[in-house]
Amino acid sequence: MGLLHISASPRGTDSESLAIAGTFLDAYREAHPGDTVDHYDLWDGTLPEFGPAAAGAKMTVFGGAAPQGAQERAWEAARAVFDRFDSYDRYLFSVPMWNAGVPYILKQFVDVISQPGWVFGFDPEQGYSGLLQGKKAAVIYTSAVYGDGRGPAFGADFQRPFFDDWLRWAGIADITTVEFRPNLATADADTDRREAHARAREEGKRL
Repeated sequence: MGLLHISASPRGTDSESLAIAGTFLDAYREAHPGDTVDHYDLWDGTLPEFGPAAAGAKMTVFGGAAPQGAQERAWEAARAVFDRFDSYDRYLFSVPMWNAGVPYILKQFVDVISQPGWVFGFDPEQGYSGLLQGKKAAVIYTSAVYGDGRGPAFGADFQRPFFDDWLRWAGIADITTVEFRPNLATADADTDRREAHARAREEGKRL
């Protein structure tokens, strides 16, 4: 059994999502002392781009052929990221809200690994099918101003709907979430922060 923490915040010790993830992982390690726990910082410079060569490779594979040349190299780079991801059966994602959505580096990760035969299958009559069956995911969602019930002047949520949908589309049905969404402009966030860390501890034990 192994857990991979995939973090999308570049803010280090100033990051609320990373701090809550730390609480989650401490509890997970206590509850699962024999499990491997690793960290993939999406900002570490190793995530390949998904540009013209990679996009061409994807369509080549969709067409039933093998990528060649620059396409092959781009496909191999994407495959290395997927293989690392797929070698774990449990995931923790720490996801801050950026401009109502997810950080672009997380969308890049999704675009790199979401390939035919890896994350999804496709049938012309039945459509998509997720291939990551039997895996579990926990997601920490944070936002500084947006929160349920605050009205459109405080933003909108395209963060959780997008990422939860991607997980389910990929075949991961067992999803746990922890949210921290204080209105930092007008309120003391300490109570919400304590509640988020407490929930992270509980969910870390259960994953």
